[in-house]
Amino acid sequence: MVDGATEAAAAVRPRAGADGAGRVGSVELVRVTKRFGTTVAVDDLTLTVEPGEFLSLLGPSGCGKTTTLRMLAGFEHPEAGIIRISGADVAGVPPYRRDVNTVFQHYALFPHMSVAENVAYGLRQKSVSRPEILRRVGEALEMVAMGKLARRRPRQLSGGQQQRVALARALVNRPAVLLLDEPLGALDRKLRQEMQIELKLLQSQVGITFLYVTHDQEEALSMSDRIAVMLDGRIEQLGEPERIYDRPESAFVAGFIGLNNFFPGIARADRGGLDGAGFVSGADHVGADVVAGKAALLSVRPEHVQVQTDEPTSRPNRVRGVLAGVSHLGEVIQYVVHVGDLELLSRRPRDVAERLPVGEPVWCSWSAAQAHVFTDRGTEALAAEAAVDDTVEAARVGG
Repeated sequence: MVDGATEAAAAVRPRAGADGAGRVGSVELVRVTKRFGTTVAVDDLTLTVEPGEFLSLLGPSGCGKTTTLRMLAGFEHPEAGIIRISGADVAGVPPYRRDVNTVFQHYALFPHMSVAENVAYGLRQKSVSRPEILRRVGEALEMVAMGKLARRRPRQLSGGQQQRVALARALVNRPAVLLLDEPLGALDRKLRQEMQIELKLLQSQVGITFLYVTHDQEEALSMSDRIAVMLDGRIEQLGEPERIYDRPESAFVAGFIGLNNFFPGIARADRGGLDGAGFVSGADHVGADVVAGKAALLSVRPEHVQVQTDEPTSRPNRVRGVLAGVSHLGEVIQYVVHVGDLELLSRRPRDVAERLPVGEPVWCSWSAAQAHVFTDRGTEALAAEAAVDDTVEAARVGG
């Protein structure tokens, strides 16, 4: 599945300057604010997306990411600020005159039209000549490995195939910027993971700037050149995926991106860690807003936590608990350890993980180099998002 799309995209490669195809645009938002009544959806947002970049807006529901995308598309208008696309101020410019195209979660394909007719629709609206339409539709379908299915109707396609048609319909107009709003949200997990690979490969081949909205952190991490993590209409952190994962700048980012363990306690006077219930931990990374002697949170990711039965006297950052469960997750073993009222996760590669008895006391330890101390800012949003995820999962399982 991946190889076909990759070969097709590589064969076409509509780069900038080649017959007008593949124009590469930039995006700039300067102090943009959008309100809906008394609700501030986007709050004084400044962001630059470089030409040819794959940037994801990531965050929980209601953080402002989709509203930002809709303002770029021209479907919403800001109360304040400047929006530029490829250097041009687009204030007052209607959606159809902006050099962008949008792909939504629900592809909105015309059911009575064939695949080729769906892709050609926008070109017909622009009165492009028939020979040019045929040529460009053929190119767009080959990019997404759908050329052989050009005569089919949407109802004859799988979810992944429909998603490819929606992409081809957007790409055929040769936008400078492609806006994607949760485009993989309707797909099952396996197909979504396959399409993540295809999307990134396609973007790197055609060279178009992608601005991608998602609430799925794995999706953002796997595809993006940079990620803007959003909370309450603002950017909480902007950077490359590795940087955001390894060096989160707030408890919200640490908890939203990947799994994390959080320990409450008091920030140490030397700003070198945290005093918790039954342990003292050093931390090489301390948030700028952490105040010595005040409540704080220590975070450490499961892959950095070692679990063993003997006390690790050579590792100063350690805590004792009871092993409550062991799960085999493919190449990784996950331990669940109860430390008082807290639940601590550890994930170790199978080839180094110890076989430990459930119900017995164990020691958990970690390095100060892998520990962070934050204030609790944003943790309420994490709890709310977790509650939503649990509700969705329960509905899915129950259905």
